[in-house]
Amino acid sequence: MDVFESFPEQAEAKRLLRAALSEGPAHAYLFHGPPGVGKRPAAVAFAAELIGEPNRVQRGTHPDLYVLEPVGDQIRIDDIRELRRDLHMRPFEADRRVYVVYAAETMNEDAADALLKDLEEPPPYVVIVLVADDLGPLPETIRSRCQLVPFTRLSERAVREEIAARAPALDPGETAALARLAAGRLDRVARLLDPKAAKRREALLEVARSVYADPAFEGRDAAQRILDGARERAADAKAAAEQELELLDLPTREAEQRVRRAARGAERDELLAALEELASWYRDLVVVAVGAERAAVHADRLAVLAEDGTTERLAGAERACEIVRETWRAFEEFNLSPPLALEALFVRLRRELRSAPALI
Repeated sequence: MDVFESFPEQAEAKRLLRAALSEGPAHAYLFHGPPGVGKRPAAVAFAAELIGEPNRVQRGTHPDLYVLEPVGDQIRIDDIRELRRDLHMRPFEADRRVYVVYAAETMNEDAADALLKDLEEPPPYVVIVLVADDLGPLPETIRSRCQLVPFTRLSERAVREEIAARAPALDPGETAALARLAAGRLDRVARLLDPKAAKRREALLEVARSVYADPAFEGRDAAQRILDGARERAADAKAAAEQELELLDLPTREAEQRVRRAARGAERDELLAALEELASWYRDLVVVAVGAERAAVHADRLAVLAEDGTTERLAGAERACEIVRETWRAFEEFNLSPPLALEALFVRLRRELRSAPALI
């Protein structure tokens, strides 16, 4: 069994990486695709094979492995300059030196321009591996000088198997529901299996129903419950980052930036995940109303969906689903104020869904 065999799916990425190992690597690779689908572990495994000492590479202690990731919100030119100085040193022990740059899409313009010089003519003993969640921010000049290695969202089956392995006591309905909510991302599996996440999910679904079921519904209160869940997740991420930093000897400024980045990233991911689930709830109302229960995301809530998914609510639920998706896209593309954006969202949802009779 080769090093990639245990990784779930990603057939095209595996084919390209196996070919690189058997035929000789190119000078630069760009692993790209959604977060949480295996890019990071694949980059480490690839580096381990290129260097030839998997244990030390996995631990991050091999002198011929160089790892760079943003300290704050960006990879800046000083970070790339330091990498370039190191890049022109010959290997210490292995035949190659491998440079792994995580979150490569966060390079600012100056940093990308600086890296481009060594992507064009790197030393013969160097392999550069860029890892990006989004190709869009990367200049075409960077992309064109790397071999692209695509990663895609995992199938529901693969995610379901991962959930069953981690939490065998879950009943099949809940496992199926969580697998669909994970949306092909293994990083979300860990979040969904966290007991705190289960409580946040309960609160979110209460909010989703209260839009049309509670005569006293207030958009500001609904928005605040979503924000509270995101901030709880941010606090947990902050605590975890602080614990990891206890093992590292970093300058105070760099340590603080890492903690802030971990907290902001977790809060943003929680908000986006909450919006995805909110949209899926209104989609499920439509699915159940037309008799397609097997396609429901919330397979563990079919009884409630059957009660709520009436023909009178069908048109409003369709519009509500699209409104939430619009807000999700706006969060992805623009720097929105979460409190204002969420309150505005719930005002619109109430307007679309209140025409149907409230539940008693």
